[in-house]
Amino acid sequence: MKIIDTDQVHAALSYPDMVDGLQEAFAGTFTQPPRQVFLLDDDPKNFDAFALLPAWNDKMIAVKAFTYYPSNKPPYPLLYSKIMIFDGEHGEPLALVDGASCTFWRTGGTSGLATRLLSRGDSSTMLLLGTGNLSTYMIRANASVRPLKKIMIWGVPDGMPPIADAEAVAAKMSKELPNIEFSVVSDLERACGDTDIIICATSSQKILVKGAWIKEGTHLDFIGNHHADKRECDTEVITKGKVYVDSYVNAFKEAGEILVPIKEGAFRKEDVVAEMTEMCQGKAELRTNDKEITVFKAIGQALADLVAASKAYSASK
Repeated sequence: MKIIDTDQVHAALSYPDMVDGLQEAFAGTFTQPPRQVFLLDDDPKNFDAFALLPAWNDKMIAVKAFTYYPSNKPPYPLLYSKIMIFDGEHGEPLALVDGASCTFWRTGGTSGLATRLLSRGDSSTMLLLGTGNLSTYMIRANASVRPLKKIMIWGVPDGMPPIADAEAVAAKMSKELPNIEFSVVSDLERACGDTDIIICATSSQKILVKGAWIKEGTHLDFIGNHHADKRECDTEVITKGKVYVDSYVNAFKEAGEILVPIKEGAFRKEDVVAEMTEMCQGKAELRTNDKEITVFKAIGQALADLVAASKAYSASK
């Protein structure tokens, strides 16, 4: 059985190849039991958790296990994660793959896939909220599927130096993607109304994006919140848009962006247009015109972990 570390994962994966692999996998046949997230403390202020995400198709079986300790301080990261993959034909253990790096790549890839399926084909401007570990993957993935010319970055002002963080991300990605103009913004309302794509990847416990700020034709992607009573956008974003999710099961359990409006009586489960599998299999209506607002909410799927880990394993042969 191979051990595939972080550097090997990064060397093996790329965009848009990761986006293509996810689209192919979600269009195929697979089994994905609901992900299990266990809080490790009864204290409502403690979000330390352990989670398991299993999935399998006709080629591979995978299970990701991770711990999430949001209060960790260096040298301890917030997240530790490993993915175990097995051969689908005989059940033979094949590899233990670094899960954190796979999570970055597949999360960015899922965002890119949603953008490919739901945003306007001529989308040229993107606003990214968040400057954490996922930020560069969100940029790379989305830039690989749309002709982006301008990307604005906004940092969450929660006691951190958001301008400095955003400037660091912009500087790094300017070197990597020199044909795209990167800028740091502080006026979030104005930026939301001046972009084609909004990617929200933060750990904020407060509403950041408001429906009143959004122009026609915008595509929005929310990936940062995994709490049923928290959200990155207000109810108006959800009621104004055509809403899609990565997974019904996960979204109706953990996605406050959808669950809070449902609790308010402003939205229904039945109002969600489709989940990712239906989108990739051609069973769902996607964007039908350039004026529609599309909203995608992702919690995270084990099949996406399987795709990332499988690609890393294949590259190691």
